Amino acid sequence: MKVSAEVCPLCEGTGWKSLSIKSERRVTRCDCRLQARAHALLAGARIPKRYEHCELSNFESDGPHQQLASSRLAAGKFVEEYPVDSTGLLLIGSIGVGKTHLAVSLAIAAAESGRRVYYGTLVSLIESLEQARAAGQLARRLRVLSHPAILVVDEIGYMPVNRDGAVLFFQLINARYEHASTVLTSNKGFEEWGEILGDEVMAAALIDRLMHHCHVVNIRGNSYRMREHTDLWHAIQPKADEQPISPSRQTRRKEAKAH
Repeated sequence: MKVSAEVCPLCEGTGWKSLSIKSERRVTRCDCRLQARAHALLAGARIPKRYEHCELSNFESDGPHQQLASSRLAAGKFVEEYPVDSTGLLLIGSIGVGKTHLAVSLAIAAAESGRRVYYGTLVSLIESLEQARAAGQLARRLRVLSHPAILVVDEIGYMPVNRDGAVLFFQLINARYEHASTVLTSNKGFEEWGEILGDEVMAAALIDRLMHHCHVVNIRGNSYRMREHTDLWHAIQPKADEQPISPSRQTRRKEAKAH
């Protein structure tokens, strides 16, 4: 999203534009200011560049990807009903089915509507909390991370964390509990979270919090990455009638003709 340096013709640089509603003249924020705010919010969201293209409109759930349509609908409902319904989302599915795409799409949509958002993987968030604790700033860091209207916690289960990290993560979720929305992605079912977090009791407490304030969406489908590799494999394979004949097959054919 680019913000023009030119003076906006609608508001002439004031940031406000006039509206006529039922013969009454009113003023509202100009689109240029809304775009500038969205740009600033996205810049502070720490969304990796490789995900900046993610939108609900380019999430493939048609044709061969129809099994992903229900997860696309759940994400769309979240956008439509937020912030009236601020219940979070927990997206569970195998690697490559589009969990991160959907989660980032929700964050971008929220930022474009003026909401503060933040993105982090589970490991990076825990690392930031560990660093804050070492500096005697844990309480402050938890307040900072509890402030965004939407926090995306990506890649739960990709790498295990120790019990100490799990406790910090629980503190983060607890700080945001019933206060702000959290969108999480995981490639592991709940039954494996005890192993991921290094503590069955901590995992159970965390799941209890999430189940109470998150909709759980199971994304079932083949990996986008595997589909891409499969399409490539088929594209580079020679047709059956174009396949070269090996020397041994040529010899057998000549012997058969001789007989």
